[in-house]
Amino acid sequence: MGKIFCVMGKSATGKDTIFQKLSLKKELGLKTIVPYTTRPIREGEKNGREYYFCSDADAERFAQEGRIIERRAYHTVHGIWQYFTVDDGQIDLDFGSYLLIGTLEAFAGLRSYYGKEHVLPIYIEVEDGERLFRAITRERSQAHPKYEEMCRRFLADAKDFSEEKLKQAGITPRFANEDLEETILRIAAYIRENR
Repeated sequence: MGKIFCVMGKSATGKDTIFQKLSLKKELGLKTIVPYTTRPIREGEKNGREYYFCSDADAERFAQEGRIIERRAYHTVHGIWQYFTVDDGQIDLDFGSYLLIGTLEAFAGLRSYYGKEHVLPIYIEVEDGERLFRAITRERSQAHPKYEEMCRRFLADAKDFSEEKLKQAGITPRFANEDLEETILRIAAYIRENR
């Protein structure tokens, strides 16, 4: 059976870039899982690539149909945004291994649904000062920067990815993203060893 490799980490650790580069490595043979969200689409994003962008009504319909694998809701400065994974036919562990970006809650939900042996963590770390610099730089490049939301996310990460929660979730190993290409090589080796 295949595996689901869940890329996680605090905001501005390079998760999206690492995910994209790993997904392009044909030799790894990983299919990607596109999660769903009710948050507004950001500049440069495309529906069905980073997320399936949907309404709260769509999320409730999926829940009523019993198709939500895991779901999280965040109280942001712009309202409540939901993020979730749907049993929509994207995942079939009999026919391959997968890569997705998630949170500790998503990781735990996927493990509960598919089994611990089938869902493996890829936890990305970056020193907090560097992360803050990256987050500000990224937000500044947006047509309409949302600095309040960026700060909320940055502060929420301290709780969401606390050492206690990482330990409880069994998050090992960890990958320090100091040099992007070297980090990708180390993660690719980890995936090959654990497929």
